[in-house]
Amino acid sequence: MSSVRRAVAEDAAEVLRLRQVMIASMDPDASTDWQAGSLPGLRTRLADPDGDFAAFVVDHPGRPGALAALVVGTLEYRIGGPGRPGGLLGYVFSVATDPGARRRGYARACMAELLAWFRERGAGHVMLTASPDAEPLYASMGFTRDTTPSMRLYL
Repeated sequence: MSSVRRAVAEDAAEVLRLRQVMIASMDPDASTDWQAGSLPGLRTRLADPDGDFAAFVVDHPGRPGALAALVVGTLEYRIGGPGRPGGLLGYVFSVATDPGARRRGYARACMAELLAWFRERGAGHVMLTASPDAEPLYASMGFTRDTTPSMRLYL
């Protein structure tokens, strides 16, 4: 298997391509219009190895310059609480594998690296939203269903 590495600014277009793979799995008609506006900020985040944002990737073994898998997360500070007195938590928000590179353990390997990154930085726990297809992977890594209801407001 190809090794996992931390994504860099030069990977930004491929990171967006794989993020679109994930989005399209939930909404096949999803637009890609958002990508041009996202690219500059993503490049900046990927260029900062000491920031609160990290992406771990596997290079595609059959396509030079392409990525096979991607896992992205952020560290967030919230006022501490039970089980998280330091207030840091990890949030995983983008996990995707190129359709031609699935079932090779790439997403699991990337996720393991992201979880290690969270641990090294003192995150008390990690949150994510799981699709039905991905839930078995996360459960096998120790994730459990959260009982706290989630709501959203678009501004």
